Amino acid sequence: MKSTARRKSYGVKGAPYAFLLPATILFALFFALPIGYAVWLSFHKVKVSGLGLGSGARKEVWAGLENYTDALTDSELVHGALRVLGYGCIVVPVMLGLALLFALMLDSEKVRFAPLTRLAIFLPYAIPGVVAALLWGFLYLPDVSPFYFVLDRLGYKRQGPLYLALSNIAVWGGTGFNMIVIYTSLQAIPAEVYEAAKLDGATPLQIALRIKIPMVAPSLVLTFFFSIIATIQVFNEPTTLKPLTNSVSTTWSPLMKVHRDAFGDGDTYSAAAQAVIIAIATLLLSFGFLRAANRRQKQEAAR
Repeated sequence: MKSTARRKSYGVKGAPYAFLLPATILFALFFALPIGYAVWLSFHKVKVSGLGLGSGARKEVWAGLENYTDALTDSELVHGALRVLGYGCIVVPVMLGLALLFALMLDSEKVRFAPLTRLAIFLPYAIPGVVAALLWGFLYLPDVSPFYFVLDRLGYKRQGPLYLALSNIAVWGGTGFNMIVIYTSLQAIPAEVYEAAKLDGATPLQIALRIKIPMVAPSLVLTFFFSIIATIQVFNEPTTLKPLTNSVSTTWSPLMKVHRDAFGDGDTYSAAAQAVIIAIATLLLSFGFLRAANRRQKQEAAR
């Protein structure tokens, strides 16, 4: 009887680990192992002996921090990071501002057809990024774009800046997701809070500015956090638009340079070092932002 009870006890205690085992194996194979291999590659390089012909002429040797030094002093990577910074300064404020505005409008008591409107705003997010970039890319082409036809009839022939074209694609596709996150937080606010504010004579605008926005601040922090990561890792939009214009180079963003070095030039070791640097930069920026946001929330709570 005791042995049977022990077996049942061990089975109950081991059940959580059994449920976690498939996820742990998948995490190790498709996430942890590739990251570890990329870090390992970043500390190596290929040494060529003689003319590089024959067996043993090309050997993989330890490079130390050489790949990281070359990456940090690479002007193309630095310029790509600056371009992404300018791109993010346009995308993040506009996208989150529109998401907050739409969420507040949908949460209003006077709004009509809220489910249909919510679906219409969210629908662009359901379209894959490559497809969205292609759609907008053809809309930007003067020969096939209906916008250019109308603007040409109106006498407006100026070409739009590349930053605005790329930012428009990101804002169009990402606003719906962020709106849903903020709108869900608005729906979680107790109705008693609004009723108390109305009894005190607060207008809908005052309720939105003084109650709704402060209470959805955690959701705003979360969406800003996701937006930072997506901005640093921008790849689909410029890569898809590159065949349609000469303004987008193969190193327009840091990830595009990593892709070119790894699969275009065959320098996987340098590309791995650049990828690790991008990952570390993303981690530091995200951690710094979350820490600053948490510190501000604690200061406000202490008041």
